[in-house]
Amino acid sequence: MTAIITTCPETTPVSLDKRQPLKHFRQVPGPEMRLLFHRLPEPFGDTLDRGTLAMALGATLYVPATRADLSATIVRRAKSGVCSMVIDLEDAVADDEVEFATEQAAVTLNELGAGKDPYPLLFVRVRDAAAVAEIVDLLGAGGQALTGFVFPKFDSRSAAEYLATLEYASERLGRNVFGMPVLESPALVHRQTRDHELHLIEDVLAAHRDRVLAVRIGATDMCSTFGIRRDRDLTIYDVRVVADVIADIVNYLGRADGTGYTITGPVWEYFADHERMFRPMLRTSPFAEVDAVPFREHLVSRDLDGLLREITLDRANGIQGKTVIHPSHVAVVHALSVVTHEEYSDALDILRVDVGGVAASEYRNKMNEMRPHRSWANQTMLRARVFGVTNKGVSFVDLLKAVAS
Repeated sequence: MTAIITTCPETTPVSLDKRQPLKHFRQVPGPEMRLLFHRLPEPFGDTLDRGTLAMALGATLYVPATRADLSATIVRRAKSGVCSMVIDLEDAVADDEVEFATEQAAVTLNELGAGKDPYPLLFVRVRDAAAVAEIVDLLGAGGQALTGFVFPKFDSRSAAEYLATLEYASERLGRNVFGMPVLESPALVHRQTRDHELHLIEDVLAAHRDRVLAVRIGATDMCSTFGIRRDRDLTIYDVRVVADVIADIVNYLGRADGTGYTITGPVWEYFADHERMFRPMLRTSPFAEVDAVPFREHLVSRDLDGLLREITLDRANGIQGKTVIHPSHVAVVHALSVVTHEEYSDALDILRVDVGGVAASEYRNKMNEMRPHRSWANQTMLRARVFGVTNKGVSFVDLLKAVAS
Protein backbone atom coordinates (compact mmCIF):
# COMPACT_ATOMS: atom_id res chain seq x y z
CA MET A 1 0.00 0.00 0.00
CA THR A 2 1.33 3.43 -0.88
CA ALA A 3 1.68 6.33 1.53
CA ILE A 4 -1.56 7.47 3.14
CA ILE A 5 -2.63 11.09 2.88
CA THR A 6 -4.68 13.06 5.41
CA THR A 7 -6.46 15.57 3.19
CA CYS A 8 -9.51 15.08 0.98
CA PRO A 9 -9.12 15.89 -2.72
CA GLU A 10 -11.67 18.53 -3.70
CA THR A 11 -13.21 16.65 -6.61
CA THR A 12 -16.62 15.22 -7.24
CA PRO A 13 -17.98 11.71 -6.60
CA VAL A 14 -18.77 11.42 -10.29
CA SER A 15 -21.62 9.01 -11.02
CA LEU A 16 -23.54 10.53 -13.89
CA ASP A 17 -24.79 10.06 -17.36
CA LYS A 18 -23.44 13.33 -18.73
CA ARG A 19 -26.45 13.65 -21.00
CA GLN A 20 -28.90 13.35 -18.12
CA PRO A 21 -27.79 14.49 -14.63
CA LEU A 22 -28.44 12.10 -11.76
CA LYS A 23 -31.59 13.11 -9.91
CA HIS A 24 -34.66 11.48 -8.41
CA PHE A 25 -37.73 10.69 -10.53
CA ARG A 26 -35.93 11.30 -13.81
CA GLN A 27 -37.84 8.28 -15.16
CA VAL A 28 -41.19 10.14 -14.79
CA PRO A 29 -42.28 12.13 -17.90
CA GLY A 30 -42.04 15.91 -17.66
CA PRO A 31 -45.78 16.68 -17.97
CA GLU A 32 -46.59 14.25 -15.16
CA MET A 33 -43.82 15.73 -13.01
CA ARG A 34 -45.33 19.20 -13.39
CA LEU A 35 -48.70 17.89 -12.25
CA LEU A 36 -47.17 16.24 -9.18
CA PHE A 37 -44.48 18.69 -8.08
CA HIS A 38 -44.53 22.25 -6.78
CA ARG A 39 -40.73 22.16 -6.62
CA LEU A 40 -38.88 19.70 -8.85
CA PRO A 41 -36.04 17.53 -7.53
CA GLU A 42 -32.60 19.00 -8.22
CA PRO A 43 -29.61 17.11 -9.70
CA PHE A 44 -27.14 15.93 -7.06
CA GLY A 45 -24.63 13.60 -8.72
CA ASP A 46 -21.92 16.23 -9.02
CA THR A 47 -22.33 17.77 -5.57
CA LEU A 48 -19.43 18.19 -3.17
CA ASP A 49 -21.76 18.58 -0.20
CA ARG A 50 -21.70 15.43 1.92
CA GLY A 51 -25.04 16.15 3.60
CA THR A 52 -26.84 16.58 0.27
CA LEU A 53 -25.32 13.41 -1.16
CA ALA A 54 -26.24 11.43 1.96
CA MET A 55 -29.83 12.64 1.86
CA ALA A 56 -30.03 11.79 -1.85
CA LEU A 57 -29.14 8.12 -1.29
CA GLY A 58 -32.82 7.29 -0.86
CA ALA A 59 -33.39 3.58 -1.42
CA THR A 60 -29.99 1.91 -1.69
CA LEU A 61 -30.42 -1.30 -3.68
CA TYR A 62 -28.05 -4.22 -3.09
CA VAL A 63 -26.99 -6.54 -5.92
CA PRO A 64 -24.64 -9.57 -5.70
CA ALA A 65 -21.26 -9.01 -7.36
CA THR A 66 -21.55 -12.49 -8.88
CA ARG A 67 -24.60 -11.62 -10.97
CA ALA A 68 -23.87 -12.55 -14.59
CA ASP A 69 -25.39 -9.41 -16.15
CA LEU A 70 -24.15 -7.02 -13.48
CA SER A 71 -23.37 -4.01 -15.70
CA ALA A 72 -26.64 -4.32 -17.63
CA THR A 73 -28.59 -4.70 -14.38
CA ILE A 74 -27.10 -1.52 -12.92
CA VAL A 75 -27.87 0.47 -16.07
CA ARG A 76 -31.42 -0.91 -16.18
CA ARG A 77 -32.03 -0.01 -12.55
CA ALA A 78 -30.66 3.49 -13.08
CA LYS A 79 -33.09 4.05 -15.94
CA SER A 80 -35.97 2.89 -13.72
CA GLY A 81 -35.20 5.44 -10.99
CA VAL A 82 -32.61 3.80 -8.72
CA CYS A 83 -30.13 6.44 -7.54
CA SER A 84 -27.82 4.43 -5.28
CA MET A 85 -26.67 0.80 -5.42
CA VAL A 86 -24.29 -1.47 -3.54
CA ILE A 87 -22.31 -4.20 -5.32
CA ASP A 88 -22.18 -6.84 -2.62
CA LEU A 89 -19.09 -8.97 -1.95
CA GLU A 90 -20.18 -10.07 1.50
CA ASP A 91 -23.33 -11.97 2.51
CA ALA A 92 -24.60 -12.38 -1.06
CA VAL A 93 -21.41 -14.15 -2.22
CA ALA A 94 -20.32 -17.70 -1.34
CA ASP A 95 -16.84 -18.06 0.17
CA ASP A 96 -15.48 -19.89 -2.88
CA GLU A 97 -16.65 -17.12 -5.23
CA VAL A 98 -15.06 -14.12 -3.52
CA GLU A 99 -12.14 -13.83 -5.93
CA PHE A 100 -14.42 -13.97 -8.97
CA ALA A 101 -16.84 -11.51 -7.38
CA THR A 102 -14.03 -9.04 -6.65
CA GLU A 103 -12.78 -9.18 -10.23
CA GLN A 104 -16.30 -8.82 -11.64
CA ALA A 105 -17.04 -5.82 -9.43
CA ALA A 106 -13.93 -4.07 -10.76
CA VAL A 107 -14.70 -5.03 -14.38
CA THR A 108 -18.24 -3.68 -13.98
CA LEU A 109 -17.05 -0.36 -12.54
CA ASN A 110 -14.53 -0.03 -15.36
CA GLU A 111 -17.19 -0.73 -17.99
CA LEU A 112 -19.62 1.79 -16.54
CA GLY A 113 -16.96 4.44 -16.04
CA ALA A 114 -15.78 4.15 -19.62
CA GLY A 115 -19.26 3.98 -21.16
CA LYS A 116 -22.07 6.46 -21.77
CA ASP A 117 -24.95 4.63 -20.09
CA PRO A 118 -26.47 6.09 -16.90
CA TYR A 119 -25.55 4.58 -13.57
CA PRO A 120 -26.40 5.50 -9.96
CA LEU A 121 -24.13 6.30 -7.05
CA LEU A 122 -22.20 3.04 -6.71
CA PHE A 123 -20.67 1.47 -3.62
CA VAL A 124 -18.94 -1.85 -3.02
CA ARG A 125 -19.66 -3.78 0.18
CA VAL A 126 -16.38 -5.49 1.05
CA ARG A 127 -15.74 -8.34 3.46
CA ASP A 128 -12.76 -6.73 5.16
CA ALA A 129 -10.52 -3.68 4.93
CA ALA A 130 -7.95 -5.41 2.71
CA ALA A 131 -10.55 -5.80 -0.06
CA VAL A 132 -10.74 -2.02 -0.52
CA ALA A 133 -7.19 -1.83 -1.87
CA GLU A 134 -7.82 -4.93 -4.00
CA ILE A 135 -10.76 -3.25 -5.70
CA VAL A 136 -9.13 0.15 -6.10
CA ASP A 137 -5.95 -1.32 -7.59
CA LEU A 138 -8.07 -3.05 -10.29
CA LEU A 139 -9.78 0.18 -11.38
CA GLY A 140 -8.86 2.19 -14.43
CA ALA A 141 -11.49 4.49 -15.90
CA GLY A 142 -13.89 2.76 -13.50
CA GLY A 143 -12.56 4.90 -10.73
CA GLN A 144 -15.03 7.60 -11.71
CA ALA A 145 -17.98 5.19 -11.35
CA LEU A 146 -17.15 4.34 -7.73
CA THR A 147 -18.64 6.59 -5.04
CA GLY A 148 -17.43 4.58 -2.06
CA PHE A 149 -17.45 1.45 0.08
CA VAL A 150 -19.81 -0.15 2.58
CA PHE A 151 -18.13 -1.58 5.69
CA PRO A 152 -20.03 -4.50 7.29
CA LYS A 153 -19.62 -5.60 10.91
CA PHE A 154 -18.17 -2.16 11.66
CA ASP A 155 -17.09 -1.94 15.31
CA SER A 156 -14.44 -0.33 17.48
CA ARG A 157 -11.88 -3.02 16.58
CA SER A 158 -12.25 -2.79 12.79
CA ALA A 159 -13.09 0.91 12.51
CA ALA A 160 -9.62 2.45 12.24
CA GLU A 161 -8.42 -0.02 9.59
CA TYR A 162 -11.60 0.35 7.53
CA LEU A 163 -11.46 4.14 7.56
CA ALA A 164 -7.75 4.28 6.79
CA THR A 165 -8.44 2.44 3.53
CA LEU A 166 -10.59 5.38 2.41
CA GLU A 167 -7.51 7.59 2.53
CA TYR A 168 -5.64 5.11 0.36
CA ALA A 169 -8.56 4.86 -2.09
CA SER A 170 -8.90 8.65 -2.26
CA GLU A 171 -5.20 9.05 -3.00
CA ARG A 172 -5.24 6.38 -5.71
CA LEU A 173 -8.37 7.75 -7.44
CA GLY A 174 -7.55 11.43 -6.98
CA ARG A 175 -10.81 12.37 -5.28
CA ASN A 176 -12.81 11.82 -2.13
CA VAL A 177 -13.99 8.21 -1.73
CA PHE A 178 -16.74 7.76 0.85
CA GLY A 179 -17.37 5.05 3.41
CA MET A 180 -20.65 3.85 4.92
CA PRO A 181 -20.15 1.76 8.07
CA VAL A 182 -22.83 -0.80 8.92
CA LEU A 183 -23.55 -1.03 12.65
CA GLU A 184 -24.63 -4.58 13.50
CA SER A 185 -22.03 -6.20 15.78
CA PRO A 186 -22.86 -8.02 19.06
CA ALA A 187 -20.82 -5.53 21.12
CA LEU A 188 -23.19 -2.83 19.91
CA VAL A 189 -26.33 -4.91 20.38
CA HIS A 190 -25.61 -6.18 23.90
CA ARG A 191 -26.84 -3.81 26.57
CA GLN A 192 -23.76 -4.24 28.81
CA THR A 193 -21.28 -3.08 26.15
CA ARG A 194 -23.36 -0.77 23.95
CA ASP A 195 -22.59 2.63 25.46
CA HIS A 196 -18.85 1.98 25.56
CA GLU A 197 -18.89 0.68 21.99
CA LEU A 198 -20.85 3.68 20.72
CA HIS A 199 -18.44 6.05 22.46
CA LEU A 200 -15.50 4.43 20.69
CA ILE A 201 -17.24 4.41 17.31
CA GLU A 202 -18.29 8.03 17.75
CA ASP A 203 -14.67 9.07 18.37
CA VAL A 204 -13.17 7.23 15.40
CA LEU A 205 -15.87 8.44 13.00
CA ALA A 206 -15.28 12.04 14.09
CA ALA A 207 -11.62 11.74 13.07
CA HIS A 208 -12.73 10.82 9.51
CA ARG A 209 -15.91 12.91 9.27
CA ASP A 210 -15.35 14.20 5.72
CA ARG A 211 -15.28 10.64 4.35
CA VAL A 212 -18.20 9.14 6.30
CA LEU A 213 -21.18 9.59 4.01
CA ALA A 214 -23.80 7.84 6.16
CA VAL A 215 -24.14 5.29 8.94
CA ARG A 216 -26.19 2.23 8.00
CA ILE A 217 -28.09 -0.05 10.39
CA GLY A 218 -27.80 -3.83 9.99
CA ALA A 219 -30.98 -4.98 11.69
CA THR A 220 -30.86 -8.52 10.25
CA ASP A 221 -27.58 -9.27 12.03
CA MET A 222 -28.92 -7.59 15.17
CA CYS A 223 -31.93 -9.91 15.12
CA SER A 224 -29.61 -12.87 14.58
CA THR A 225 -27.92 -12.10 17.90
CA PHE A 226 -31.16 -13.19 19.60
CA GLY A 227 -32.23 -15.87 17.13
CA ILE A 228 -35.00 -13.61 15.82
CA ARG A 229 -36.39 -13.15 12.33
CA ARG A 230 -39.09 -10.51 12.35
CA ASP A 231 -42.40 -11.30 10.72
CA ARG A 232 -43.66 -9.31 7.72
CA ASP A 233 -46.70 -8.23 9.75
CA LEU A 234 -44.37 -6.27 12.05
CA THR A 235 -41.94 -3.39 11.61
CA ILE A 236 -38.44 -3.40 13.06
CA TYR A 237 -39.72 -1.00 15.72
CA ASP A 238 -41.94 -3.80 17.08
CA VAL A 239 -38.80 -5.85 17.83
CA ARG A 240 -37.90 -4.07 21.05
CA VAL A 241 -34.37 -5.38 21.56
CA VAL A 242 -33.44 -4.05 18.10
CA ALA A 243 -35.52 -0.87 18.34
CA ASP A 244 -33.60 0.01 21.51
CA VAL A 245 -30.29 -0.33 19.65
CA ILE A 246 -31.54 1.87 16.81
CA ALA A 247 -32.64 4.52 19.31
CA ASP A 248 -29.18 4.56 20.91
CA ILE A 249 -27.42 4.75 17.52
CA VAL A 250 -29.50 7.81 16.61
CA ASN A 251 -28.88 9.29 20.06
CA TYR A 252 -25.11 9.05 19.70
CA LEU A 253 -24.60 9.50 15.96
CA GLY A 254 -27.71 11.21 14.55
CA ARG A 255 -27.70 14.49 16.46
CA ALA A 256 -28.60 17.69 14.60
CA ASP A 257 -25.96 19.84 16.34
CA GLY A 258 -23.29 19.39 13.68
CA THR A 259 -21.72 16.31 15.29
CA GLY A 260 -24.11 13.76 13.79
CA TYR A 261 -24.38 11.78 10.55
CA THR A 262 -27.16 10.70 8.24
CA ILE A 263 -28.50 7.39 9.61
CA THR A 264 -30.13 5.11 7.05
CA GLY A 265 -32.91 2.62 7.76
CA PRO A 266 -32.54 -1.17 7.88
CA VAL A 267 -33.64 -3.50 5.13
CA TRP A 268 -37.23 -4.62 4.53
CA GLU A 269 -36.83 -8.18 3.29
CA TYR A 270 -40.33 -9.16 2.13
CA PHE A 271 -41.83 -8.69 -1.32
CA ALA A 272 -44.41 -11.41 -2.08
CA ASP A 273 -47.95 -12.40 -1.11
CA HIS A 274 -48.54 -14.40 2.07
CA GLU A 275 -51.23 -15.52 4.49
CA ARG A 276 -51.98 -12.66 6.87
CA MET A 277 -52.52 -12.84 10.61
CA PHE A 278 -53.22 -9.13 11.07
CA ARG A 279 -55.03 -6.45 9.11
CA PRO A 280 -53.13 -4.58 6.37
CA MET A 281 -51.45 -1.38 7.57
CA LEU A 282 -52.90 0.83 4.80
CA ARG A 283 -56.18 2.67 5.26
CA THR A 284 -58.62 2.36 2.36
CA SER A 285 -59.89 5.97 2.29
CA PRO A 286 -56.81 7.70 0.74
CA PHE A 287 -56.96 5.23 -2.15
CA ALA A 288 -60.73 5.46 -2.56
CA GLU A 289 -60.47 9.25 -2.86
CA VAL A 290 -58.36 8.91 -6.02
CA ASP A 291 -60.05 5.79 -7.37
CA ALA A 292 -57.02 3.60 -6.58
CA VAL A 293 -58.45 0.81 -4.43
CA PRO A 294 -57.07 -1.92 -6.77
CA PHE A 295 -53.65 -0.26 -6.45
CA ARG A 296 -53.91 -0.52 -2.66
CA GLU A 297 -54.66 -4.22 -3.02
CA HIS A 298 -51.52 -4.57 -5.16
CA LEU A 299 -49.39 -2.88 -2.47
CA VAL A 300 -50.84 -5.09 0.25
CA SER A 301 -50.33 -8.25 -1.80
CA ARG A 302 -46.65 -7.40 -2.16
CA ASP A 303 -46.22 -6.69 1.58
CA LEU A 304 -45.50 -3.06 0.72
CA ASP A 305 -47.95 -1.80 3.33
CA GLY A 306 -45.49 -2.97 5.99
CA LEU A 307 -42.66 -1.20 4.20
CA LEU A 308 -44.70 2.01 4.03
CA ARG A 309 -45.35 1.81 7.76
CA GLU A 310 -41.68 1.17 8.55
CA ILE A 311 -40.46 4.06 6.39
CA THR A 312 -42.84 6.38 8.25
CA LEU A 313 -41.44 5.15 11.57
CA ASP A 314 -37.88 5.50 10.26
CA ARG A 315 -38.47 9.18 9.61
CA ALA A 316 -40.17 9.66 12.98
CA ASN A 317 -37.05 8.23 14.62
CA GLY A 318 -34.54 10.45 12.83
CA ILE A 319 -33.62 8.11 9.98
CA GLN A 320 -33.38 8.97 6.27
CA GLY A 321 -33.21 6.55 3.35
CA LYS A 322 -33.26 2.76 3.49
CA THR A 323 -31.41 -0.37 2.46
CA VAL A 324 -33.49 -2.41 0.00
CA ILE A 325 -33.00 -5.81 -1.62
CA HIS A 326 -35.84 -5.76 -4.17
CA PRO A 327 -36.43 -3.23 -6.99
CA SER A 328 -40.14 -2.90 -6.09
CA HIS A 329 -39.13 -1.25 -2.80
CA VAL A 330 -37.26 1.64 -4.43
CA ALA A 331 -40.30 3.56 -5.64
CA VAL A 332 -41.99 3.25 -2.24
CA VAL A 333 -38.99 4.68 -0.39
CA HIS A 334 -38.64 7.54 -2.85
CA ALA A 335 -42.34 8.41 -2.92
CA LEU A 336 -42.38 8.74 0.86
CA SER A 337 -39.20 10.84 0.77
CA VAL A 338 -40.85 13.65 -1.21
CA VAL A 339 -41.65 16.71 0.91
CA THR A 340 -45.35 17.54 1.04
CA HIS A 341 -46.54 21.04 0.24
CA GLU A 342 -47.65 21.38 3.87
CA GLU A 343 -44.22 20.39 5.22
CA TYR A 344 -42.54 22.79 2.81
CA SER A 345 -44.82 25.65 3.78
CA ASP A 346 -44.11 25.06 7.48
CA ALA A 347 -40.34 24.84 6.89
CA LEU A 348 -40.32 28.11 4.95
CA ASP A 349 -42.26 29.88 7.70
CA ILE A 350 -39.91 28.57 10.40
CA LEU A 351 -36.74 29.56 8.54
CA ARG A 352 -38.09 32.98 7.53
CA VAL A 353 -37.40 34.43 10.99
CA ASP A 354 -34.55 34.01 13.47
CA VAL A 355 -36.01 35.57 16.59
CA GLY A 356 -37.99 32.72 18.08
CA GLY A 357 -41.69 32.84 18.76
CA VAL A 358 -44.62 30.73 17.65
CA ALA A 359 -47.15 31.04 14.83
CA ALA A 360 -49.99 29.07 13.33
CA SER A 361 -49.19 27.00 10.27
CA GLU A 362 -50.38 28.30 6.91
CA TYR A 363 -52.54 25.17 6.86
CA ARG A 364 -54.15 26.30 10.18
CA ASN A 365 -53.77 22.86 11.74
CA LYS A 366 -50.69 23.16 13.97
CA MET A 367 -48.35 25.61 15.70
CA ASN A 368 -44.83 26.23 14.37
CA GLU A 369 -42.26 27.02 17.06
CA MET A 370 -39.46 28.89 15.35
CA ARG A 371 -36.49 27.74 17.44
CA PRO A 372 -37.38 24.15 18.43
CA HIS A 373 -38.53 23.29 14.90
CA ARG A 374 -35.57 24.91 13.13
CA SER A 375 -33.46 21.74 12.85
CA TRP A 376 -36.46 19.90 11.42
CA ALA A 377 -37.01 22.73 8.93
CA ASN A 378 -33.40 22.62 7.75
CA GLN A 379 -33.61 18.85 7.22
CA THR A 380 -36.90 19.28 5.37
CA MET A 381 -35.42 21.87 3.01
CA LEU A 382 -32.49 19.57 2.26
CA ARG A 383 -34.91 16.74 1.48
CA ALA A 384 -36.92 19.14 -0.70
CA ARG A 385 -33.84 19.87 -2.79
CA VAL A 386 -33.16 16.26 -3.71
CA PHE A 387 -36.68 14.74 -3.65
CA GLY A 388 -38.82 17.74 -4.53
CA VAL A 389 -42.06 19.14 -3.09
CA THR A 390 -45.57 18.02 -4.03
CA ASN A 391 -48.23 20.33 -5.37
CA LYS A 392 -51.13 21.14 -3.08
CA GLY A 393 -53.55 18.24 -2.95
CA VAL A 394 -51.04 15.66 -4.24
CA SER A 395 -50.91 12.67 -1.87
CA PHE A 396 -48.48 9.82 -1.38
CA VAL A 397 -50.97 7.69 -3.33
CA ASP A 398 -50.57 9.93 -6.38
CA LEU A 399 -46.78 9.69 -6.12
CA LEU A 400 -46.83 5.92 -5.68
CA LYS A 401 -49.07 5.47 -8.69
CA ALA A 402 -46.67 7.55 -10.79
CA VAL A 403 -43.44 5.76 -9.78
CA ALA A 404 -44.56 2.26 -8.79
CA SER A 405 -46.57 1.42 -11.91
